[in-house]
Amino acid sequence: MLILISGGEVFSPDYLGKKEILIAGGKIVAIEEMGKIKITGLEIKEINAEGKKIIPGFIDPHVHIIGGGGEGGPATRAPEITLSQIVMNGVTTVVGCLGTDGITRHMESLLAKAYALEEEGITTFIYTGSYQLPVKTITGSVCSDITLIEKVIGAGEIAVSDHRSSQPTFEQIVKLAAECRVGGMLGGKAGVLHLHIGDGERRLDFLFRLVKETEIPITQVFPTHVNRNPSLLEHAIQFAKKGGYINITAEESPPKGSSMLSTKEAIKYCLENDVPIDRITISSDSNGSLPRFDEKGNLIGLTIATQETLRKGFQTLVKEGVLDLSQAIKIFSTNLANYLKLKGKGEIKVGNDADILILDKNLEITDVFAKGKRMIGEGKLLVKGTFEE
Repeated sequence: MLILISGGEVFSPDYLGKKEILIAGGKIVAIEEMGKIKITGLEIKEINAEGKKIIPGFIDPHVHIIGGGGEGGPATRAPEITLSQIVMNGVTTVVGCLGTDGITRHMESLLAKAYALEEEGITTFIYTGSYQLPVKTITGSVCSDITLIEKVIGAGEIAVSDHRSSQPTFEQIVKLAAECRVGGMLGGKAGVLHLHIGDGERRLDFLFRLVKETEIPITQVFPTHVNRNPSLLEHAIQFAKKGGYINITAEESPPKGSSMLSTKEAIKYCLENDVPIDRITISSDSNGSLPRFDEKGNLIGLTIATQETLRKGFQTLVKEGVLDLSQAIKIFSTNLANYLKLKGKGEIKVGNDADILILDKNLEITDVFAKGKRMIGEGKLLVKGTFEE
């Protein structure tokens, strides 16, 4: 069936004006002025988006799709994510990862879950590995996983500057980044090394050394959780201004006593310090645990991350004037599509996948299309995961 969305203001991310968008075969096949698209003799579903805004679907580059956590024992292993949790928050593409637990959770399970979510309607990719080295892979090497397995776009999340890491050496990180680079070249992918950055005082020291002492481009390493504390964010700003990409973890209200900066605080501070907006990205860390440790490393609290922080963060940034709508789209979608080489994603343009959100005047999501399939219509969930009630 053809789908015609008409009357909405389209942001691609740049503002295109009030347009009609024609969807066929999961793709955007036409974007025209109002009244220009004429279809006869075929079944067509028309959707009136008058008074609404049309933007690309969100891309979440750091999701524990089979659950994360476990720092407090078996009962603290977080559950798998569901399709409805994803699409209700406007996400149409996810990149799955393991996390702390590379023992009871496995790469094969991560890959299978990615395929499952893809069958249910969204687009998925994964990183190979977990916090620890040596990296747990599927084929036996990071380079081979990236080269040979379609869904693997890099390695991660590998932990550094964190008491939960395997305390990798600088040489090990360099070797891993090199494997990612070659795997990316051979597989036609980004081949990024996605690094979890903890509270340790070394912060991004390894990354700065890598840029200074090797031939590996700064864009090969992709640090996340950089808003964990103010000093880490300062380091990340230096990294971004040298040409790197940084990933902020979405958080509306950091836990009491935490030194974490909120989404709004972190992005505002980056812009105030002249970080190019094209190098800022954001993720939810959804279905990973959010543990809190005391100064001795003892676990004192644990909650679970959700993609709701991504959606609410987007709304807050635009409503409070930190970003205009086009800038917010770049951080939540377009930048990630470009950096991670996700073809057909991140922009509303002819030939791209029809990953589309329709927003009302309050920026609430009324409709979600993933690869042309209407997942949410007029605020109601239309498509559920296989085992969702």
